[in-house]
Amino acid sequence: MTFSLLNLEGLMFVFRWIHFFAGVTWIGMLYYFNFVQGAFFGETDAATKSNCVQKLVPRALWWFRWGAMFTFFSGLLILGLKGHTAGFEIYATSWGVSILMGAALGALMWANVWFVIWPAQKVVIQSAVQAASGGKPIPEAAAIGARAGVASRHNVLFSIPMLFFMGAASHLPVEISATAHLGLLALVFILVLVLLELNALKGKLGILTSIPGVIHSGVALTVLLYILLELLTK
Repeated sequence: MTFSLLNLEGLMFVFRWIHFFAGVTWIGMLYYFNFVQGAFFGETDAATKSNCVQKLVPRALWWFRWGAMFTFFSGLLILGLKGHTAGFEIYATSWGVSILMGAALGALMWANVWFVIWPAQKVVIQSAVQAASGGKPIPEAAAIGARAGVASRHNVLFSIPMLFFMGAASHLPVEISATAHLGLLALVFILVLVLLELNALKGKLGILTSIPGVIHSGVALTVLLYILLELLTK
């Protein structure tokens, strides 16, 4: 008797399972921070907020950042194994183009989590702990926390097209013609992401301030990227 998991396809399934579980955890926490916690912190009193920052936020951030980490690396393993088994020309197919667009968005989100949001939140948490224990809060904590909030809001923006293209890879085939401009598609796609990421790191929230604003913007970005995909693969 052989077990289905004890072969390369079974290994691929295990990586996908990890990817799904970690991804649901990561994106679920992202939406909790932006759609639930942020609004609550804006309405509650200072003492309650401080207590939450010290005791609730660190626990939520643990699941958030490690969900991102496991999602990212399991995704890399899936992409590598897929190329190894099917041939790396698969990335020029409908599946490959869509999955790479989704993966690029996810990789950018992962980088924001580990190199922008988490370092900033450590400062915010430490400041709250110091103030609660009778010490002085860190003066720049508020500004650092606000910058993390901008990056987090942009991650919500990125998550909407990311989920679209991840799903589209297997469920929305796109015709890739022999004259497809895949290089131009990659260039325009990267340019859009760079401009948005620059705003996440240095700019302001603008329309992303409100929950409806970030959702509508995410849908609009998804439509824009999908139209680019259709136009430049024909």
